[in-house]
Amino acid sequence: MSAVARIGSLGRAEGVLLWRNAVMILTALLLPVGATLVLRSSPELQDVVGEGSGAAVVTAVTVVALDLFVYYQLVTALVARREELVLKRLRTGEMSDLEILAGAAMPSAMIAWTQIALSAVAAALWFTLDAPVNLLLVLVAVLLGTLVFVLLAAASTALAPTVDVAQVVTAPVMFVLLTLSGLYVPLADLPGPLEHIGRVLPLTPVVDLLRLGLSGITRDGGTVGLAGSLAHAVPAVLLLLGWVALGAWATRRWFRWEPRR
Repeated sequence: MSAVARIGSLGRAEGVLLWRNAVMILTALLLPVGATLVLRSSPELQDVVGEGSGAAVVTAVTVVALDLFVYYQLVTALVARREELVLKRLRTGEMSDLEILAGAAMPSAMIAWTQIALSAVAAALWFTLDAPVNLLLVLVAVLLGTLVFVLLAAASTALAPTVDVAQVVTAPVMFVLLTLSGLYVPLADLPGPLEHIGRVLPLTPVVDLLRLGLSGITRDGGTVGLAGSLAHAVPAVLLLLGWVALGAWATRRWFRWEPRR
């Protein structure tokens, strides 16, 4: 059996377990439509985001999907599998460590990507969603963002001895990342230290790339075309690659495959 087949097999098994969590699945399916309806029903919010309401919906759903359905969901899933000795048993088979992590992360990633696609459809139906200025940057934001949060989720399991503790540990991380991402509050409006911290957190470059790719909006609020978007995207891409490297190092350093005894 090839590596792809092994990853797919584990991913399907994890997906079956995830589908048994009715609350999580219902939330995942309703989030894109719900976010669109909230914005559509609020003229005040539409005034804030302006003509880019459709792009704002896609950006918001993408950021929440990475934070909640990749990071949070995967932390709890990996901790549960570790405490059940599932990860330890998988390591005795043909699968490599990387294949095990990829297979375990597949359902969370697929849910997040489905939400993003649904948000684009809902935004196109109920708002103006123009063709992306640079589709490549949108794909880079989604794919690199997913990889970063998979690695951060794996590393974060070291802080959680049980699933209950995992839920407590991840909550403040999710809140801080969302609050300081620049999605809801412009970073320039935050106090100096918080602004500097926010600019280097992993969700911030995702927001920057999505705004550049979808609408050509730069960090300082200017508007650029295809060529200009590539130049402005370099710092965000480099920051995400830095988080990939940091997440990979942290995972290799602290991820445990079996419970502490």
